[in-house]
Amino acid sequence: MRRIRFWKMSGSGNDFLVVDRRNQSLVPDPARFARSVCRPKVSVGADGVLFLEESERADFAMRIFNADGSEAEMCGNGARCIARYAHLMGIAGSKMCIETRAGLVEAEVKGARVKVRMGDPKGLMLNTQISVEGEELLLHRIDTGVPHAVLFPSDLERVSVRELGRKIRFHPSFGPAGTNVDFARARDRHHLDLRTYERGVEDETLACGTGSVASALISAALGFTDSPAQVHTRGGEVITVYFGREGDVFKEVYLEGNTIVAFEGELWGEALA
Repeated sequence: MRRIRFWKMSGSGNDFLVVDRRNQSLVPDPARFARSVCRPKVSVGADGVLFLEESERADFAMRIFNADGSEAEMCGNGARCIARYAHLMGIAGSKMCIETRAGLVEAEVKGARVKVRMGDPKGLMLNTQISVEGEELLLHRIDTGVPHAVLFPSDLERVSVRELGRKIRFHPSFGPAGTNVDFARARDRHHLDLRTYERGVEDETLACGTGSVASALISAALGFTDSPAQVHTRGGEVITVYFGREGDVFKEVYLEGNTIVAFEGELWGEALA
């Protein structure tokens, strides 16, 4: 089997394989590929795979497949990683436009730090209640490229992100597609702590770009925070969210943070078995 070149990158704690798939015959089944290579210990291991593809509307297109093989519409930290990859590979300049399933995303690369302009959020719903095993939970909803439910628990450190996040993620209120689940805490007007359960990964991750945006915007809508919001992730990285606001309408939303190129290599067919 032909070996497949890849980069392993991290965006503020979210780790990805990045593969140039402009020749689509290289990876004919991206979902199966992601399920195989994202397995820890027996393959490379990652939260997901980012595929760079041709685009007629932008410098290139990004497709993101989660570790379980499901395809996501958008990934903020993934967009930052693939933007840096494209710049380092000479595919795009320091400023670029990326086509995603959630729409076009603008990005600017400044060394290891990358800033992306997110699409306008939609579906803002504050103070909704759902029942989980007889317990009433107050949460807030917003779509920042992918759907998110945001909660502000009384004790962020002790909340069972994996267990409770999974129950909310699959709750009937969110339909068959489900939702990502963010547990946030506002420190002050410009700082948030965040823990996220990501659908597709089906576990707590060290960071989430769209979740950082969702939590910052929900926190602002509730009157807790202002722009720019510094989001402190579980992995220790800080992601900056900028936004403009007119009432409950958010616009000009940006996500900025560090990226890391961990290594590059070639996948053998054994890693895909």
